[in-house]
Amino acid sequence: MSKTSAGRFFEDYRIGQVIDHAVPRSVGAGERALYHALYPARGALYSSDEFARACGLPASPVDDLVAFHIVFGKSVPDISLNAVANLGYAAGRFLRPVYPGDTLQSASEIIGLKQNSNGTSGVVYVRTRGRNQRNEVVLDYVRWVMVRKRDADAPAPDTVVPDLPQVVDPQDLVVPDGLDFTRYDFTAAGEAHRWGDYAVGERIDHVDGVTIEEAEHMLATRLWQNTAKVHFDATFRPDGKRLIYGGHVISLARALSFNGLANAQMIAAINAGAHANPCFAGDTVRAWSEVLDRAETPAPGVGALRLRLVATKGDAGILRTDEGKYHPDVLLDLDYWVFVPR
Repeated sequence: MSKTSAGRFFEDYRIGQVIDHAVPRSVGAGERALYHALYPARGALYSSDEFARACGLPASPVDDLVAFHIVFGKSVPDISLNAVANLGYAAGRFLRPVYPGDTLQSASEIIGLKQNSNGTSGVVYVRTRGRNQRNEVVLDYVRWVMVRKRDADAPAPDTVVPDLPQVVDPQDLVVPDGLDFTRYDFTAAGEAHRWGDYAVGERIDHVDGVTIEEAEHMLATRLWQNTAKVHFDATFRPDGKRLIYGGHVISLARALSFNGLANAQMIAAINAGAHANPCFAGDTVRAWSEVLDRAETPAPGVGALRLRLVATKGDAGILRTDEGKYHPDVLLDLDYWVFVPR
């Protein structure tokens, strides 16, 4: 008899099942420094208490993606421990900033199941919510992940694929209490580009590239307690490689986008996202963005931009092949809303 757990497999999930994830996580002040050590993140709002206060916040919050990583990591032992790969995201909203001293915990609801035709795995759709110590939801998103079956002969569940919105309505974006960009310091932020300077359809090459290191990836997955075997165990894949955590690529691409989008200060929502191709240590990641939409907000001096952020091993501007499939060089296709000064 064993007290250990091999994790859940595809046949262990049921529609409507709610899983409270273990081990709440208190966010320390060092989280910001370590995040900035892992990625070339330079957003002024997340670097300076004084800048954040001038923008109406009580202090500098941790980067939005720190909250995402923590909430995501809590869900891994119950959702994606036996994953083949995390596939995509939708309907994500950042509802409250997270500050050092906050404690986060996560829970997920199973909202979709679809067995793959090979019968050895299936796709699990979950809605995950992260809450702080006051039981306030700070983050709410849907993701879907391919999970192995324990027994290939186990009967397939009825297929349920949730109907997810293609984009979060800009009216549903939640501006943090007090956020005010009317006294925004463009010199301190690093660029002069305002909301009105970006045109729908504009593409921005973020120029820089970063080569993925195995050590940095492993530090990131341990930091956010992402225990998925595919990231840790080199024997878990036939090619003997450890798959780079998709969130690592998201954070890297977001940090690279500073060059051209330095004033895209806060992530408001994730409309859609796809990890188009696997990423491995040694790959050099570059990023480019496309402006998809613009929206006003009721907050003083605050506008919203809808952006496509693409992480690639190749040239900027390339997304799909002539056949309509993602180009083999494309690692990430992320559609998201950000708050910028008007």
